[in-house]
Amino acid sequence: MKLIRTVDAEGAVLCHDITQIIKGVTKDAVFRKGHIVKKEDIPVLLSVGKDQLYVWEQEEGILHENDAAEILCAMCLGEHMGRSQVKEGKIEILAEAGGLLKVDEEGLKAVNSFGEMMIASRHGNFAVKKGDKLAGTRIIPLVIREEKMEKARRAAMEATGGKPLLGLKPFVHKKVGIVTTGNEVFYGRIQDTFTPVICEKLSEFDTEVTDHVTWNDDDKKVTASILDMIEKGADVVICTGGMSVDPDDKTPLAIKNTGARIVSYGAPVLPGAMFLLAYYEVRRQGNERTVAILGLPGCVMYAKRTIFDLVLPRIMADDEVSGAELAALGQGGLCLNCEPCTFPNCGFGKGR
Repeated sequence: MKLIRTVDAEGAVLCHDITQIIKGVTKDAVFRKGHIVKKEDIPVLLSVGKDQLYVWEQEEGILHENDAAEILCAMCLGEHMGRSQVKEGKIEILAEAGGLLKVDEEGLKAVNSFGEMMIASRHGNFAVKKGDKLAGTRIIPLVIREEKMEKARRAAMEATGGKPLLGLKPFVHKKVGIVTTGNEVFYGRIQDTFTPVICEKLSEFDTEVTDHVTWNDDDKKVTASILDMIEKGADVVICTGGMSVDPDDKTPLAIKNTGARIVSYGAPVLPGAMFLLAYYEVRRQGNERTVAILGLPGCVMYAKRTIFDLVLPRIMADDEVSGAELAALGQGGLCLNCEPCTFPNCGFGKGR
């Protein structure tokens, strides 16, 4: 690559796109990388402010921005993902299916820490739709040393164990059982307004509610119903109500008595502090699976967005949630109840 005066550029090969920006009219390349400058192109180049041009001269060990972007793209591209054509040294990664986006934070940080290169992604652990933009890649200068790109690639692979920086876990069909608890609902003192909310949120995914029962505050009945739903094939069991510290609130005890592995009772999220997550392992020959059991606090019934909205996409993608991951939700776990609500295009649940 060398720098020449535009007026002397006839016959030279452009080594990057030349972009024209007119506010409200256009932002696009008037000439692409590899274009051979003709005499009639020179006035156009001058009109977009290019008094000097970088033209291509191959140099060993040096990569052009487009070639470097291809390397960054390859680091990112996982299953169920596509990509754009390289344009002005940039490549976009696109979702080819709906699912849960996974981002390897350490790998991403390792690459971006090298300088002169960047990968910008959406926040991981959130739902994406087919066609959504997931990430963009480019280098900052026009050219970069091939050795530096190789070091970045090795650092990324070391951080991820050889996997791509981005993953997309498609949502899978789930059979859901719902256990509604509370004396006030069971005895008809108030109408059940909780279950319709749960069903509405479930309708955003490939789910079917296969069973629904309502019980008074009797932990033994709740335990029996959870186990019965699992026996009949439920992939997820959701318990509503009875999650606080009142004497009659026995849902956490009922879930514990199923023998399920309790991940956490309580989460650093508002609304949703009294949330419980557990996993029940079915280990029969020919029927080995893990069932998620959720205890939902009352706030899910009336608040627009809660802990349920942060965890549900992961449940639907078979992406097991750990206690450490729930603990990490503390930063960003405060919903500001904005009007209008723009979730997920906000900071709720995005602490890191």
